[in-house]
Amino acid sequence: MKKLIAPSLLSADFLQLGDAIEMVNQSEADWFHCDIMDGRFVPNISFGIPVVQAIKKQAIKPLDVHLMIVEPEKYFEAFAKAGADIITFHYEASKHIHRAVQQIKGLGLKAGVVLNPHTPVAVLEDILPELDLVLLMSVNPGFGGQQFIERTYQKIGKLKRMIEHEKLSTLIEVDGGVNTKNAHTLFDVGANVLVAGNAVFKSENPIETIHQLKQ
Repeated sequence: MKKLIAPSLLSADFLQLGDAIEMVNQSEADWFHCDIMDGRFVPNISFGIPVVQAIKKQAIKPLDVHLMIVEPEKYFEAFAKAGADIITFHYEASKHIHRAVQQIKGLGLKAGVVLNPHTPVAVLEDILPELDLVLLMSVNPGFGGQQFIERTYQKIGKLKRMIEHEKLSTLIEVDGGVNTKNAHTLFDVGANVLVAGNAVFKSENPIETIHQLKQ
């Protein structure tokens, strides 16, 4: 089973962003997670296309771009050109999930759907075979440093059973409150990709923390 770590650059020191990218490059991390917030879908604003372009120039690992924005379909092509390798968008933000997924794949990228904590995994039943990954939010999106929602473990288990029943290779990604204390359990119950922000970038030794998350 794949066990991937995707440090979230939203938690990095933006005055030292180049150093943060190089640290992730040199670490055992697998992806860069880029949180895009518009201040409308979530109550916060992060960064946009120019910053993703800049990250891509230095990153040697895939960019996992998580769109926390309304009308995400309008921006798929722009983020693809900026350097995204994976685009995930929220189920709650799109009226035409299947069309949006096909749009991302048509750009040559991996496509995923994100579920907020209150959204059940059952809503993905008809689209699951089309997805490369599903991102489960384990906090309410919009801010870093929130406490992990314990019910996420059950949600991962349900989604894992859906994937196995359909004999799919869809990855399960988890974002929010991930740290070295719960990473082992998250992988055990079926997660494949863990997004870690503060756990990595607030650590005294980020490279060692990433190593511990992987283990």
